[in-house]
Amino acid sequence: MAITYMTEDGYKKLKEEISALESERPAISKQIAEARDKGDLSENAEYDAAKEAQGLLEAKIAQMKNLLANARIINEEAIGIDVVQILNKVTIRNTKNNQQMTYTLVAESEANLKENKIAVSTPVAQGLMGKKVGDVAEIKVPSGMMSFEIVNISI
Repeated sequence: MAITYMTEDGYKKLKEEISALESERPAISKQIAEARDKGDLSENAEYDAAKEAQGLLEAKIAQMKNLLANARIINEEAIGIDVVQILNKVTIRNTKNNQQMTYTLVAESEANLKENKIAVSTPVAQGLMGKKVGDVAEIKVPSGMMSFEIVNISI
């Protein structure tokens, strides 16, 4: 699997989420045992549902552990603000309608549009990477081309 870069906070949140999911294991095991006690397993919908829930939970835990194993924590102190890079908070202005937006560029696993955090793999973030304040980024989006001027770069 590919290396995933994340902040220390993102790493801690992922570990906490794995712990929370692992704490659900006993409850699912109990559901399986209760369904098994009801008799014939070949026509027991409760048993099938509990086994499926267990499989989904284990798959999610394995996926998250794999992500954690391949994670590299970004040294936030080494991040500069001379050009746009991961972990920068970037204020951009749409050159067509003058609307300003501020986004923080983060790793894929930490992206959350509600918190204005976009993944560095998105077309907008890719178009902004390496640009300086005052530069205009021409970014191809599904609806066509958009132009954004870099207004501010911070951490």
